[in-house]
Amino acid sequence: MPELPEVETVMRGLRRHMEGRRIERAEVRRADLRWALPEGLADRLTGARVIGFRRRGKYIAMRLEGGMTLLIHLGMSGRMILDEGAAVPVAHEHVRLGLEGGRSVGFVDPRRFGSLDFLATLAEDAHPRLRDLGPEPLEAGFTGRVLGARLAGRRVSLKAALLDQRVVAGLGNIYVSEALFRARLSPLREAGRVSANEARALVRAIKATLLEAIAAGGSSLRDYVQPDGELGYFQHQWKVYGREGLPCERCPRLRPGAAAGRCGLIERVVQGGRASFWCARTQG
Repeated sequence: MPELPEVETVMRGLRRHMEGRRIERAEVRRADLRWALPEGLADRLTGARVIGFRRRGKYIAMRLEGGMTLLIHLGMSGRMILDEGAAVPVAHEHVRLGLEGGRSVGFVDPRRFGSLDFLATLAEDAHPRLRDLGPEPLEAGFTGRVLGARLAGRRVSLKAALLDQRVVAGLGNIYVSEALFRARLSPLREAGRVSANEARALVRAIKATLLEAIAAGGSSLRDYVQPDGELGYFQHQWKVYGREGLPCERCPRLRPGAAAGRCGLIERVVQGGRASFWCARTQG
């Protein structure tokens, strides 16, 4: 599933190509995705001008003139595609928006775990899938003190706590593994046992990881591409995720005559059905 950096990248691409443009035609090709689509969605979108975008967690809010919002969730396989000219049929394209100037935007979702909803912009934060989200990790208000308070007393693993969208919004399996490596914290650590200093280090690691991933256009796995078709390339910068059995870059390499066991290898462990990657030697 696309995580915060991928969703942020998609949102920025849509903003660049859609903001200020009117939707001249909207076509809805099925009645439901993960949930039923709003009744009359095509008619409600047709003629509306796009005035702005916002990301909240893994959701994209496309704000329209007149105080309405199209709320987009990409799900596991959803992606937005931009066409420069006439619309070209695309497999599993469930919604298509034709913009003034000739460009089209399509919502493609082979597995149909994504969702679209239509609501008043002022009601965004009260939406059932947004109202319980935790703080945005890239905002200034997300500090070590805030994270420490949200982890306090929790007896689940640190990895599980960070994946809980009520603790912090937008994080997923890839970026939690990468941030924990940077912060030198084990994914197996009990969340409530993270100290104040460790929480501050973890916040710094989360922010740095996300910002670098956004700068790289996210991580392209399976279905994810940017709206213009470009691939993200942060997967080439992963330190631990997907690197089981490879040397940890922080651990001294074995050389002839060196003491055995100095070179740590990346390990994989399954937590709650999700794979965690870590260096047991440097993440305590």
